[in-house]
Amino acid sequence: MDTALADRLAAVDARIADAARSAGRDPAAITRIVVTKFHPVSLITDLYALGVRDVGENRQQELTAKHGEVGALDGLWWHFIGQAQTNKARAVRAASDAVHSVDRARIADALDAAGAGDVLDVLLKVNLTDDPGRGGVAPAEVESLAAHVRTLPSLRVRGVMAVAPLEEAPARAFERLRASADDVRRVVPDATWISAGMTGDFPEAIAMGATHLRIGSAITGPRPPRD
Repeated sequence: MDTALADRLAAVDARIADAARSAGRDPAAITRIVVTKFHPVSLITDLYALGVRDVGENRQQELTAKHGEVGALDGLWWHFIGQAQTNKARAVRAASDAVHSVDRARIADALDAAGAGDVLDVLLKVNLTDDPGRGGVAPAEVESLAAHVRTLPSLRVRGVMAVAPLEEAPARAFERLRASADDVRRVVPDATWISAGMTGDFPEAIAMGATHLRIGSAITGPRPPRD
């Protein structure tokens, strides 16, 4: 067993618990997703042995390959957190239990069309900047997107997701995301997930109501060099 990995995981979980208690929240209500992009598939099996049941990937090709190699591990959830593309919707759906990056009707429609009976959990990605090139639905449009996705029979709107801009204090950005979450719940009352917070800002995300954290290097260590 990789003792360094176990130590990093325990240290992050302790920080999550501290941040939750400081915010008056139950640490057990927060899901820690370990982002494993660019790491070998063996990391996922090591994490699973340590009790991790939620992993995240950013790229469809890597998600598909690792999902196929790992095989069936009881209770392991695969979260796709990268930018979704319509031409890869079928592959993303085949290897995901939850997709965090639905930001337009077209990708929602493509994911729905790729369904084969099961219901896929999805989150609406919100753009917290004024730059449309950053990806994500504008906060003013998130409610209408939620209304559209709600009509798709094989998708289940679970909440919202965002990345805090580097040029802004995370707490301010996550406060706006929480407002978007309220907008979505006006359309889908049980859409209670807020996917926010990464290695550098997850305490602020917890304080603003995040239910799902996407944490990479603080747990996995540095990414290996890419070929």
